[in-house]
Amino acid sequence: MTTLFSRLQTLGFDAGESQRFTQGPEPLQGSFESDSARSSAYWASGLALLNRLPPKSKRNAPEQDAAEAILQACRAHREAYLRRHVQTLYKKITADMSRFLRLDVLVEQAQITVPGLTPSSATLEAEREYKQSEKEGHEIDQGIFLSHVLGHPESGLHLCQACLLEHPLTAQYKEEFSRQGVLNLEGVSLVRHARATHLTFQNGRYLHAEDDNTLANTEVAADLAILDPLTSIAVMRGDVIEEGKYQGHRTFSSGINLTRLYNGKIPYLWYIERDMGIVNKMYRGLATQEISANEILGQTHEKLWIAVVDQFAIGGGCQYLLVTDINIAADNAYLTLPARKEGIIPGVANMRLPRFVGDRMARQAIMMEKRIDCASPMGRMICDEVVPSTELDQVLAQTIDTITSSGVVSASGNRKAFRVAQEPLDLFRQYMSVYCKEQALCHFSPALIGNLEKNWDAHNRKLKDKKAKLEGAQG
Repeated sequence: MTTLFSRLQTLGFDAGESQRFTQGPEPLQGSFESDSARSSAYWASGLALLNRLPPKSKRNAPEQDAAEAILQACRAHREAYLRRHVQTLYKKITADMSRFLRLDVLVEQAQITVPGLTPSSATLEAEREYKQSEKEGHEIDQGIFLSHVLGHPESGLHLCQACLLEHPLTAQYKEEFSRQGVLNLEGVSLVRHARATHLTFQNGRYLHAEDDNTLANTEVAADLAILDPLTSIAVMRGDVIEEGKYQGHRTFSSGINLTRLYNGKIPYLWYIERDMGIVNKMYRGLATQEISANEILGQTHEKLWIAVVDQFAIGGGCQYLLVTDINIAADNAYLTLPARKEGIIPGVANMRLPRFVGDRMARQAIMMEKRIDCASPMGRMICDEVVPSTELDQVLAQTIDTITSSGVVSASGNRKAFRVAQEPLDLFRQYMSVYCKEQALCHFSPALIGNLEKNWDAHNRKLKDKKAKLEGAQG
């Protein structure tokens, strides 16, 4: 078997530099300071070798083999380093866990504290210029780091609490929404109507798909819906589509924006921010820095959620239905979790869907693309009310009236009681520890691009985009 040293020599790399890297890092001694310094030097040498290779899209097979070997060697050492030092590092970054940092800030601080552990801002910026298939996959290192943070109970629960805090942008919209009862942001709107606050998806061009342009705004809207003191219910629904097949009709959500994904515009952290942020906030409520988010030791500020499904809830759209309290669907609507076609893991659905439909049906939905019609017996295990589409507005109004007429004082307590029995925060932490690394590997897997090419019809979409650009230039 050809060694990495031989491969680097064949490619013309300096013998001394290649030898030093392929000999591996100095053994970890247990000292955070010395181990960090030695590890950073090793990762820097690996990155230097990698940067001497052509860009991924222009490499030949031997060059790509060498790149993958360099990356794997560095990642293996990251795993070893984090097994020893993740808790020390997390406490150092968070000032002994007195600071609550969002995911993007946390991974950046990890790189500043221990250079090379996670990708630098310069490395990430360079990667953003490439399509998904052309990326090196440096963000996998973020997944490795987060997996170890969440794998440790103390740091993991602290990070879960940090992700349940208000989004940094929420504060700047509080006064406006409180005064007007209306807020319009890119991709989403929020309207206070009678006794409920309505969050409406408004990315109609992509059938209300979610992406890097909509996620933060949707989380801000969810924060404000939960915090709205004048309502006791939050409603999630998709807006009316203005053109195309569904023109004049509402749709719920078509999941992740595959156009943005294929073109490399959705960062890895998007998945983790979504599931530890807005989705988990809908399920658990908003936390504060002062009180633990753990159901047994603390509390959150939460609200009952109702979802209204017009036409379909695909992928991430279906994932929302697994954390809402009441789901109302049209009798012609359907649900799917096309994880196999997309080449990714469908958020926390692998843990939550079996509670609704059982393990075998959940596996069929996630791994065998089984469509769930809302009016079917399986669909009714997820949807509480399934009615003709013309009756959705009426049933929603009746449901809100029924709930609020007798008060919703016990809603928070009942939601918490269900969670303690089904998915306490520590169980979520453990799931996310596995998910963070596995989703990172999926996000940069050749299978993801292959699946998109095959199932999303990427070739024809590229031709259509090119034609549209040409027509625009001629016009």
